[in-house]
Amino acid sequence: MPVATVGDDAEVQRDVTEETIREYADLTGDENPLHTDTEYAAEGFFGGIVAHGMLGAGLISAALASLPGDIVYLSQDLAFEAPVRPGDTVRASVAVVEELGDDRVRVETVAEAVDGDGAKTVIDGEAVVLSVQHGE
Repeated sequence: MPVATVGDDAEVQRDVTEETIREYADLTGDENPLHTDTEYAAEGFFGGIVAHGMLGAGLISAALASLPGDIVYLSQDLAFEAPVRPGDTVRASVAVVEELGDDRVRVETVAEAVDGDGAKTVIDGEAVVLSVQHGE
């Protein structure tokens, strides 16, 4: 299996529902009422339930795993730009932009919420990953 090099990219997409958000809360134990309590969230900062930011970050991880080679996360910088709401489709995209040596590459990462009004960036950042051939 080849390794990730400059120009490689990958993308994953997932529909986010209230059930998806609930399952993520159950899995992680993050029961913040902005994610889990409809009435509480309606009066909160976002005016309704929103997905956990790390749910979107997890989709970035899934996109990274789709790059060539065995991918090992070394670091990730994230900026959370906008909320993800039930009914949004989150599209995570990654693109290898620089070879750093020692099997490391720098990857631009972005997640967008896609709804009836188009797409908006919800997470922007970059990662450094190790990309090696299987068995190395």
